[in-house]
Amino acid sequence: MVTSQKKALDSTTSENELSTDQTLGLVSLSLMQKLSQKDPSFSWLVDTKPDQIDLKKLRDRLELIELAINTGAPLTTSEVSILMGAKPGKSKIERGGLLATKIARNVWKLSKLSQGSSYYRN
Repeated sequence: MVTSQKKALDSTTSENELSTDQTLGLVSLSLMQKLSQKDPSFSWLVDTKPDQIDLKKLRDRLELIELAINTGAPLTTSEVSILMGAKPGKSKIERGGLLATKIARNVWKLSKLSQGSSYYRN
């Protein structure tokens, strides 16, 4: 008896109608696009100009640097290279007010360079 009801429901839907998954996807996408207009963290949903993309990459990079410093999270050599903009060659690297210290093989820690410790300024 259940199968006959299911067949009756399937026969009433036409081929042009969307399935429930497709409908949910469209509703979710439109909601995310509306949110992206109000919240910049959803900006990946909106088409942007190349200049805006560069600024977003810079903002993301600065946010990741701040997060790495605040949490003290261990980073790989490639992550340090991306965040600092240059591959570290020694056990301590100073660049742009950042200090990357090698803890172990392929393990680094980022910290802010204090103004008094920089031998370039003294």
